[in-house]
Amino acid sequence: MVRVKVCGVTRESDLEAVAAAGADAIGAICDVPVETPREVTPDRARELFDVAPPFLSTTLVTMPTSVEQARDLVRDVQPDVLQLHADFSADELAAVRAEGVRAVPVVEATNVERARALAPAVDAILVDTPSESGAGGTGQTHDWDASRTLAAAVDVPVVLAGGLTPANVAAAVRTVEPYGVDVASGVEAAGGVKDHDAVRAFVAEATTAHESPEDHDEHEVVA
Repeated sequence: MVRVKVCGVTRESDLEAVAAAGADAIGAICDVPVETPREVTPDRARELFDVAPPFLSTTLVTMPTSVEQARDLVRDVQPDVLQLHADFSADELAAVRAEGVRAVPVVEATNVERARALAPAVDAILVDTPSESGAGGTGQTHDWDASRTLAAAVDVPVVLAGGLTPANVAAAVRTVEPYGVDVASGVEAAGGVKDHDAVRAFVAEATTAHESPEDHDEHEVVA
């Protein structure tokens, strides 16, 4: 079953809704040089992660300019996973990973060469639709066939992001066959505020994407 991460969480009530919906991970965004209503301070990210239930993984999303900055954030926030929007080499990512955090770099879907170069040094690769600044979170989809090609070319889990919503995530999962999917703006009522109904719908659509219509009918009967 595909894993689900809900990113850009800023409030405890949204974190609780994400956990109750059955998602596998949350993300908090820190230290990014772009304007986003989802950014929180490292202290706030730590507060959110501290109240996450034990089986909900915590992901710190950031754009560090140096390995030391990334390592300092890991020490301050103590996430389970560090998602990096940065042009780090495999050796630099391995150095970050040495802090005891799982490292997930962001790679463009068409850059299979970079994905292959980084794969031995990381725990997963996230494929997103980047902005001109190199950040993700554009709310725009990209070529899912390219993402599928990248996922098939590497031996690490691939997480799909970029413009996903409850309406399109099932199709994305069936096309790309990713390890996981990542959503932020696609389940929001406003910038940085999650729509709890949309969160529940997204998780349900993602995790049942491969079920047949008969499976859905059976679930309705059981319910």
